[in-house]
Amino acid sequence: METRHRSCYDERPIARTAPLTPVFCFCVPTLFRRITERIRRPLESSFMNKTHAVGIDLGTTYSCIAWLNEHGQPVTIPNQEGELSTPSVVFFEDSTAIIGTEALRNAIARPERVVQNVKRFMGHSAKSWEIDGKRLTPVQISALILRKLIGSAQQQLGEITEAVITVPAQFSDAQRHATIKAGHAAGLSKVEIINEPVAAALCHVLGSEGLAFTELAADQQLMVYDLGGGTLDLAIVKYASNEVRVVASDGDLELGGLDWTQVIVDMAAEKFIEDFQLDPRSEPESHQFLALEAEQAKRSLSVRPRAAVTVQHEGQRRTYQIEKKEFEVRSARLLTRSESITRRILSDNGFGWAHVDEVLTTGGSSRMPMVRNSLKKLSGRTLNSSLSPDQSIAHGAAYYAGMLLSNQLNARTVFNTEASTRLKNVKQHSVNARALGILIRDAESSKRVPHYLIPPNTTLPTSRTHRFGTVVDRQTKVHVRIVESGAGPGKPHTILGDCHISDLPTDLPEGTEVEVTISYNASARVQVTAVEPQSGRRAETEIIRHENLTAQLQEVPVPDTPRKTAAGKPEAARQAQPAAETPAAKVSAERTPAAKPAPAKPAMTEQPPTAQETDRSLSDEWDLVTDRLAEFEDFHFDPAIDEAVEPVVLCNECGEALNPDGSCSFCGAKHPARPTVKKKKGRRKKSSR
Repeated sequence: METRHRSCYDERPIARTAPLTPVFCFCVPTLFRRITERIRRPLESSFMNKTHAVGIDLGTTYSCIAWLNEHGQPVTIPNQEGELSTPSVVFFEDSTAIIGTEALRNAIARPERVVQNVKRFMGHSAKSWEIDGKRLTPVQISALILRKLIGSAQQQLGEITEAVITVPAQFSDAQRHATIKAGHAAGLSKVEIINEPVAAALCHVLGSEGLAFTELAADQQLMVYDLGGGTLDLAIVKYASNEVRVVASDGDLELGGLDWTQVIVDMAAEKFIEDFQLDPRSEPESHQFLALEAEQAKRSLSVRPRAAVTVQHEGQRRTYQIEKKEFEVRSARLLTRSESITRRILSDNGFGWAHVDEVLTTGGSSRMPMVRNSLKKLSGRTLNSSLSPDQSIAHGAAYYAGMLLSNQLNARTVFNTEASTRLKNVKQHSVNARALGILIRDAESSKRVPHYLIPPNTTLPTSRTHRFGTVVDRQTKVHVRIVESGAGPGKPHTILGDCHISDLPTDLPEGTEVEVTISYNASARVQVTAVEPQSGRRAETEIIRHENLTAQLQEVPVPDTPRKTAAGKPEAARQAQPAAETPAAKVSAERTPAAKPAPAKPAMTEQPPTAQETDRSLSDEWDLVTDRLAEFEDFHFDPAIDEAVEPVVLCNECGEALNPDGSCSFCGAKHPARPTVKKKKGRRKKSSR
């Protein structure tokens, strides 16, 4: 008689030739496995429900995500393909958005459906890419990249609802707001911002220094040099026991590894033109192929004296050798810009190289020997290259996320007691990269000029209060225009937004002082408040960002009676003009730097997407991104105010801007004419308020 039973080690039946006495099969490994599973499952459930400290480096060319484990150590999370860094490239295939290396592979075959280097256009909502008749903004593209990173992390950690995202120190408030908006659209309920060089400094201090960080005998001061794919960031950071303080920051938003790659593209294209009288940069497919070849050659030239670049265009194909010395000569102008910014951050803040104890390099492009040699020559010292150029920014952001969580009451984290105490005791202080103020009218030239209240490199958080007087009796509303200095010397200032101060007491006499307080918070976000000192009544404020100006113009309903603007044109006629000709588009165009045409990407337009276009989704992920973006469209703009006069008197009846004679073009109400302001002894000029 044949009897069968199952082995504890193998599910296959084992034949026996003789009857067996029924006995219990006791297997120690199986029993141990079952016991550990019963213990592990509730622990995993508890672990998955805790809040994780997550940091994201949203880069121009590559992005990375990391988290802090229970010991407070940063761990990079690979994507679904197993890569630690994800190319910041999106490929739209039919109704699906593909992000990462696979998207980069399709950049040559179908460049018109690939979007890359979107970070350089962050905050400029007038910029968009057209795919299948749909216009996609930088915020929407960035949200898809973030969803790729967050989705990979959630497979390992569980649900992620908050994260810290890094931005260049020179990012304006509009660019920071766009980054936060992209994070919300990607599914995060809470987004914090940290400057990239500050994140690198935290990674160095908390990672490299370790526990010895709390035993420093004297303050240490280091310069962080972060040269990434699209931007250059510099910061002077002072750190002591349990404190990291940024002293100064500087940089260039239009200088990065992409510019060095473009040098090789131009070198190879010139050789090809000389041989075939054809320019490979004139066709998107050929240009994209050449750009990828140039990127690989740039990396090869960091370790070899020469590198091969293949160019193919219109049936012709040839390989050229790019010499390292020639590449360095052609890149000298870029290196000069880098050196100029490095000197500037020291001179503008009264530092010398004797005040810098260490030069810390990070960013993928800092690997280039010419960059390292330049820094060595300038500083006269050996560089600290201990940080990972590709992962240190994300690690620093994760450290900052851990610091924030450890200081939250009742926050459930995965940290052990030692790591939680260490992170909780560390304090980080940053500075603003740009000056912030209001736009005033110059008394002599009658031109509107910036009057900065908060200078650059002021420790955050900070606030400044400025008093100005009302210009007519019973004025209940005033209009203040907020401005931000340019990203570097000689760069034009940026109009950050408009603040309508309303609900003032109705019986205020002319010249009543109103205190306007402009504040930078710890994340370099701008807030504006106002109060009338006599009554102590706090006024309502609203910052209206010009990045939403064009979209709001499309949504404003046209009244039955044509409404005239300050320029005297009916509003209906003005709205009928193409968006590029409206004042809104003009403002955006003036503030948008001229960008080099990307080698392979869809046609970029100056039109933001309409609400109807964004409603049509590309995929399930795209549906979520679009829906979440709609939730955060909470800013409004009054198109009747084309130009700001500081202050602008608003109608007490309808809130629209008054004409110089005190009449309202919209509701027809009459108000006292604005008096001519004359200079009086011992009194401030009203024109400067």
